[in-house]
Amino acid sequence: MAQEQTSSFEALYDITKSINVILEPVALLEKILERAMGHLNAERGSVLLVDESKKRGFSVVAAKNFGSEQSTDQFAASSSVIQQVLSTGSPVLTFDALTDERFEASTSIAAQKILSIICVPLRSNDRVTGVVYLDSSFSRKAFTEESLKFLTVFGHLAAIAIENAQRYSSLRAENERLRSEIDSSRLFTTMVGQSAAWKRVLAVANRVLDVDVAVLITGESGTGKELVARAVHDGGLRRGRPFVTVNCSAIPEQLIESELFGYVKGAFTGASADKKGLVEAAEGGTLFLDEVADLPVLLQPKILRLLQEKEYRRVGDTKNRTADIRIVAATNREMLEEVKSGRLREDLYFRLNVVQIHLPPLRERREDIPLLASYFVRRAADTYKRPVESIHPQAMEILLTNQWSGNVREFQNVIERAVVLCSGSQLTKEDFMFDAGDHAAIARSASTLAEFERQIIEGTLAEMGGNRTRTAEKLGVSVRWLQYRLKEWSGE
Repeated sequence: MAQEQTSSFEALYDITKSINVILEPVALLEKILERAMGHLNAERGSVLLVDESKKRGFSVVAAKNFGSEQSTDQFAASSSVIQQVLSTGSPVLTFDALTDERFEASTSIAAQKILSIICVPLRSNDRVTGVVYLDSSFSRKAFTEESLKFLTVFGHLAAIAIENAQRYSSLRAENERLRSEIDSSRLFTTMVGQSAAWKRVLAVANRVLDVDVAVLITGESGTGKELVARAVHDGGLRRGRPFVTVNCSAIPEQLIESELFGYVKGAFTGASADKKGLVEAAEGGTLFLDEVADLPVLLQPKILRLLQEKEYRRVGDTKNRTADIRIVAATNREMLEEVKSGRLREDLYFRLNVVQIHLPPLRERREDIPLLASYFVRRAADTYKRPVESIHPQAMEILLTNQWSGNVREFQNVIERAVVLCSGSQLTKEDFMFDAGDHAAIARSASTLAEFERQIIEGTLAEMGGNRTRTAEKLGVSVRWLQYRLKEWSGE
């Protein structure tokens, strides 16, 4: 007996060292079962955890030597023993289950001809969270009272290790979720804007990050469609994988199919070897079809098949290939008009347009102009090593009233050019160069300038909670100038 106790003590010491370093719940449960069965020479064994969603109230989380995998409801062990331990919290030891009066009604014991059973509870904070179950159909008295003492202590140690592993798993999942949220919040930091229209864009883009659906980005030229497409890719399920851009309007019609899908040797004159296409280059990642409305009509059925079946065929080949890609498309045209005119297949339009993100033109989000200006000034100053730090209010007025037909792309170019030309630390209206059309647009808007200026300032002031310093910084103006304007409007 003393030798058996010593052996059990040494086994518990060894087991404690081995299970406490395992932090993966599944691996831990398998190790717990392995060590329990190994020490007690059990024929079969399982670890079960309380699961109220299951019919019998528990789930089999680890099992060994039960033949084919069993569901909780079909588990080929003594469910009556398991239920008793779960409900009472007391261990069970039976030397001959077939003749034990406690389990006469157990059909599973009779069906499996189970002889010896030992089952102990797993406890966490005085609550039974599961059991360790061992049995044998080969011999009576396979387990002893000493076996029960060993497995009871072992169960306490196992319960603590399981709880620690579950907490670690939960914390890791929460950490990954928070990291994902942080990455998501950083994702659009280069897409500057606080207007309601722009916030709607970011809200839709955020929703499709982890949903692998086709996305159609619409908007005028220069609104930042490719920027949004890249952000969706970088923040989505395929982050870190290829992002391949195809400008459908820039590739000649006779070449676009082979560029997209590739070709095999001998497919046409000059095809001296097999060549991968852009679809294959995007494998695992995102294929961005820019100016998708310019796709040739004859190619559209093949793009539709790529979207629906994830299949394509190289030019000159006789077999289909599969593509694991996400497709994001963009256009500056009215897609429904393209469908009505027959230039775009209706079924292709609907497959491309699972989720649409419409980018508003800059003239519809003028309240974002001060933010954009400040962002582009800082970036251009860093890039070109210029000392520019701010924009004079008069220059800001010009930026606010321009129509910006080229949208953000034009706006960025104008700011960068002004930064390069500026000789001081502040951009003035003399640093900006506009063509005649721009000046005409400014003149047409002059009558509403004061009203628009007041709307922008008061809106930003409200957003900053009335803080004049932060409002001035966001607008790129001095606090003194802001205070002058507010005083002027208050009639003081």
